[in-house]
This record gives sequence, structure tokens and C-alpha cells, in this order.
Amino acid sequence: MICVSVARGRHKQVLAECEHLVEQGARLIELRLDYIRRQVDLKRLLANRKCPMIVTCRRAAEQGNWEGGEESRLMLLRAAIAEGVDYVDLEEDIAGSIPRWGKTKRIVSMHDFRCTPENLEEIHARLAGLDADIVKMATMANEPHDNVRMLQFARQSKVPTVGICMGEIGTPSRILAGKFGAPFSYATFHHERALAPGQLSFDQMREVYGYDQIDRDTRVYAVIGDPVANDLTHVILNAGFQALKINGVSIPLRLPREQLLDFLADCQDLDVRGLSVGSPHKEEVVRHLSHVDKVSDSIRAADTVLYHDDGASYGYNCDSRAAVVGLMKASGVKSDTALEGKRALVMGAGSVATAVVHGLVQAKVQVIVTSRTIARARDLADMADGRAVEWDSRYAVQADMVVNCTPVGMHPNVDETPYEVANLKRNWLVCDMVYNPERTMLVKDARGQGCRVVTGVDTFVRHAAMQFKLFTDQSPPLEVMRSALRRVIGAAKL
Repeated sequence: MICVSVARGRHKQVLAECEHLVEQGARLIELRLDYIRRQVDLKRLLANRKCPMIVTCRRAAEQGNWEGGEESRLMLLRAAIAEGVDYVDLEEDIAGSIPRWGKTKRIVSMHDFRCTPENLEEIHARLAGLDADIVKMATMANEPHDNVRMLQFARQSKVPTVGICMGEIGTPSRILAGKFGAPFSYATFHHERALAPGQLSFDQMREVYGYDQIDRDTRVYAVIGDPVANDLTHVILNAGFQALKINGVSIPLRLPREQLLDFLADCQDLDVRGLSVGSPHKEEVVRHLSHVDKVSDSIRAADTVLYHDDGASYGYNCDSRAAVVGLMKASGVKSDTALEGKRALVMGAGSVATAVVHGLVQAKVQVIVTSRTIARARDLADMADGRAVEWDSRYAVQADMVVNCTPVGMHPNVDETPYEVANLKRNWLVCDMVYNPERTMLVKDARGQGCRVVTGVDTFVRHAAMQFKLFTDQSPPLEVMRSALRRVIGAAKL
């Protein structure tokens, strides 16, 4: 179950949002009284509620908005109990001074906005000992292992426990809370009005992650990278899971480079069955897998990891195949030799470019690599038996296709292009690996010049579909996945 926090300045706004949430299917609402800018009218707020409610009133110490005195805050919480509110949230230092009364259930809570303390068991025992019906522990995650500690502890607790980690690194704990036995997790009314670091909106929790369908048996697939905020792989995979009613969820996890090994060790405890691997982990992860496919072995980079029930880990590279298949289809020639003998200018020399170049070489394409870092371009070109050119010399290359593997043109820098329109030639194949926005400046210019275009959305969805097949052994619902991505990035349908 999702508890949606409502924090508005006026009673009218609070009531309107509560009514809307119930219409949208909310089953539990938290009223943040500390946000109301005038004297709180509890009777008005609670009289005709359509679902159970939690009353909370946070001080500045818990990053709340309460500006009155402490005694008036306690009186307000006692009044909420007297009015018969379903739940009242009490911090540890005041829970002992507000006794149980009537049918109101007690949530005894603690917040640590600095870290996830080592002594969680001791803290939990203190909170549970204050006549708690539910214990809530919200702590800052400074490393992914904090999620594991918190979720595992919540699962083992005898008293129902909402254990969540805050911050971007802590987001997985909010999504997986129900899988690990929490009676509910928290969400905000709107994604732009988060009340705690890393908090997701009600719509995100339901529509992107399918929170209400997550249970103990849900298989977890993590998207790892640093940064990971702009990686939308989880959106596409979750759309596929939901469409085919597969009990799985894909979650994004910001994973700093130095914490990869610790996270891999935690995967079993989190019930992680697969990984979508982003930068900077594609090269390092290969060193810690039981088996890798030929492409991953050749370029020493994997973007997909699958865990088998026997504990073995298998690495795959889908980047390589996804881009090349798109170019083959765009060529208009229905043959595996459609690209043979053509010359490709590949812009970029990172992990994505490395995978794309490998695929082009397998398709017998002559590769020319350019990058702002010429040394990296030369290394990649040597691997492909191709050649490298300086970034400023890229327009002198005689090519049949151009592939952009740089972030140039990515949101928010949508007016930039890695290849000026005047140099594009009719009937060239042009592939832009940037998928947000879908219609990058390069894509728009290429279409205007009569080129055959492969968008980043085409490639990204094809890549995610390959991962979906590996994870589930089922055919991916491509149109559902493509539509889900376009909704998020706001791309116009072509």
C-alpha cells in the first residue's frame, strides 16, 4: 500500500487533493499539518474522509514546517487522537508523553538526514518499546548497502516496520518496501513537491513501478550507473513487465564506481535477477561474472547481466546489436549483408561507441572514429582495424553513414549537434544514440537532408527489448515499451 503525503497551506487545497487522490485509488493519506498556514481545523479535515489518514506535524529538526511552539504541537497531535484519526505519527522524544487513546494507531518514527546508523536494531527496539503499532525509520542512504541493511531489518522485525532510505541512492528502498514486509511506503502528491530526499510521486510509484503489485516473490532488475537519473531503461522494462503481467520490477540505482563490488555482493539479498549496466561499470563488471557472451568478451564490456538460480552470472552486450540492426533496417536492404563494404563515421569513443564499432566490424563496415580525445579514438580505431581522425577533421571523411555516440544534443542542450547540417548528404544512413529528445537536432537535420535515420528511441527501445528477452525469456511488447518511453520524454509521434 502507498501512503500519499499531502502538504498544502490551505484547508481547501488539502481537502481537494485528498478527494482527488481517493478518486485515483489512494488507500492511505498522510496529512502534514505543519504545512497549513493558519489555525488547523481538525474537524474539517477529518470529518468526511474517504480513506484512512495519518496525522503528522513535523518540526524543523525533522525538516518540517512547524513554526509554533512545541506544546501547541503536542496539543494538536492529542486533538487529532481525540478526533479519532486513524494513525498519528509521533517522534521518539514525544511518544512517551502522548498516551494511547481510542482506536488511533501509533506510528513511532525517527529520521536521520545524515546517514543510516549502524545501530538500527537498538533504535528499532527503543521505538517499538514506546507502544508502537508501526515503527517508521527513515535514514539517509550514503551507499547502496544501506538499502539492504534497512530492508532486511524491516523484513525481520516483529513489529510492522516502514524502513526506508532517503536520497537518490535510497530510492530502491521506497520501491521495494512492500517486498520486504513494510505495511506501506510513502509517496508525494506530485513529483515536484517531494517532502523528503528521493521521494517519488504517487503516480510514479503506481504507474512506473507498479508498487501495488510488488510482493515477496517479485523479481528485481536493477539499472546501475553513475549518474543514473537520466537513464530511462527502467521505464521501458516496467512497461513490458506490466503489459505481460510478469511479476518483476526494474529499479534505478545510482552506484558510484568504487561501490560496484559491494553492490554485486548484495544482489542476492535484494533478490536481484538481472542488471542493466550503465557507465562507468560496463568494463569493470565483466571481471566479476561467471560467463560472458562473445561480444562482451571481445570488447571487455557488458551492459546486461543475468543471474541464474544456481548463482551463476552471465554477461551480455546488447548495445552492439541494437544499433547495427537499426541501421540494417534503415538501409532498406533485407539482408544480413546490407551494410557490407560501407564506410561509417563513428563520433565518440566511450563504451557505447566501442560496442557500436564492434557491431559494425562484424557487419563488415569500414570504420572511421572521431572524438574530442584523439588518443581514445585511435585506440578504438585500432581495435576495429580502422582509422581515427581529429574531431575538427570529421567533415573531410568520405562516409556512407554517421553514428553519433556522444551526448551532444541530449536534453537540456537540445540546440546542439555533433554534425552540421550542411555536411549531411542525401541517402546517408544517420544514427543518433541520444534518445532524449527523440528528435535531436541531428535527427531533424538528417531528415531534412533526405537521409535515412535511426533515432535514439529506436535503438534504445531495441536495446531494452533485448534485455527484456534475456530477463524473461518472453517476446517483448515493443509498441508498449516505445509508447512508455515517449510519454516520459514528451516526444511527439512521428
